[in-house]
Order: sequence, then structure tokens, then C-alpha cells
Amino acid sequence: MKKLFAVLLSAMLLLAMAACGEQSQTPDDTQEPAVLHMATEGTFPPYEYYDNGQLVGIDIEVAGAIAEKLGMKLETTDIAFDSIIPGVQAGKYDIGMAGVTVSEDRLQQVNFSDSYATGVQVVIVKEGGKVQSLDDMADAIIGTQSGTTGFIYASSDFGDDHVKSFTKTTDAVEALKNGQVDCVLLDNAPAEALVDANPDAGLSILETAYTVEDYAIAINKENTDLQAKINAALAELVADGTLQSIIDKYIK
Repeated sequence: MKKLFAVLLSAMLLLAMAACGEQSQTPDDTQEPAVLHMATEGTFPPYEYYDNGQLVGIDIEVAGAIAEKLGMKLETTDIAFDSIIPGVQAGKYDIGMAGVTVSEDRLQQVNFSDSYATGVQVVIVKEGGKVQSLDDMADAIIGTQSGTTGFIYASSDFGDDHVKSFTKTTDAVEALKNGQVDCVLLDNAPAEALVDANPDAGLSILETAYTVEDYAIAINKENTDLQAKINAALAELVADGTLQSIIDKYIK
């Protein structure tokens, strides 16, 4: 009888251990969500900039909304703009957003999502300065941000000798104020923010736009699954009005 009881007890213990093993393999409802790691550059208002030490802006909120749709947690890393595409290409970051425009050169390195916003390249000039129209740029020193399409356009259209690049857009504008460059070529939204931030500097934006381009999200070429999911999330954000609401919050 004792032997039978011992056998039954052993069997019950084995069943209990097996049940525990199965339970430990069941996903934990409290498990942390996967991370969507985004590379950005924090001096590109209103798309990304710092407010009281917090990184905010259109791209930050759009990326956050996409991450929520995907059941993921957004984490951002602020790096130099010209390091974003190489970083995504190398797999250091899942996505890159910083008012990134689609170009043939970039398409060789990364994939892009569908466009989520339109940017316009404009020219900031100084009152009484050398550049007062697009035609004046031919003999000017043009300030740009390194790695941007503004830098590419200026170098291609006017030659490297006419271009001075800076790590941050704020540095390019400071150079214009100090007479180191004759104008600054960059996207319209940050251009307007930078002019507004320097009300006594005599800065303005030329009425004629330089060119128009689309913003999209840079994604590693091998991660086509993430690209498809991001495009689906963007479509939902467009359909339910969330995307436009975010843009309207920052661009009046």
C-alpha cells in the first residue's frame, strides 16, 4: 500500500512539474513590448526639436502613433543627420525620421515607407545681403545642413566651392547672421521656425520656392516586413485623421 502511494505521489509530482514547464513557456501578459528604435536629428523644427529637454515634433508623434499601431514601444536616438541613413542601412536603427526625403542615392542604401508629408526647399536670406532672389545664388556661398537634400541640390547646382555645410540647421543660420554664408537652403517648416526664432536678425525667406519633395521613413532594405507594417499603419493614420491632426498641431 505504501509502495502504491509512493508511486501515485511521484506521478502527481511529475504532472505538476510538467504543468509548470508548460506554463513557463506561455507568453507573459506583462512582457515588455518590442522596441521600435528610431534615429533622428533634434534640430529640425517642427518635425523634431527639444522643448524643455524633451524631444518633440511631428516625426516624434507620427513614429509614436505607428509604434502604438504595431504594438511596439518607440525609442529615439538623436544623432547627426548624415549618420541616419548609414545607421539604418547598417541595422543599428529600425527606422530613420528627420524630415528625410526620398532620393535616388538614398534608395540605393535603404527602403522608404509611403510619404507622410511634403516638404519645400526654400532659401533664407538676410536683409541687405548678397542674395535677394534665386538668381543671386549663382555667385553666393550657400549654407546647408550636412547630408540633406539641400546640401545635395546646392552642391549639384552650384558646385562644392559655393557650399558650406553644417551639422545643425541652427549653426547654418548663425553663419548667415554672422556673414559667413550669403543664404541658407533648407526645408520650409524649419526655415520658418528658425526665422521666427531670430526676430531681430533681419532674416526672411524668398517667396519663390527652390523645389518640392516628399518626406518618408527610412527602413533597412532587408526588413520588408516592417516596411509593409509601417505602410499599413500610415494608411490607418491617414484614414482616421490622426496624421493630419498631428501635422496641424505643429504647422498652423
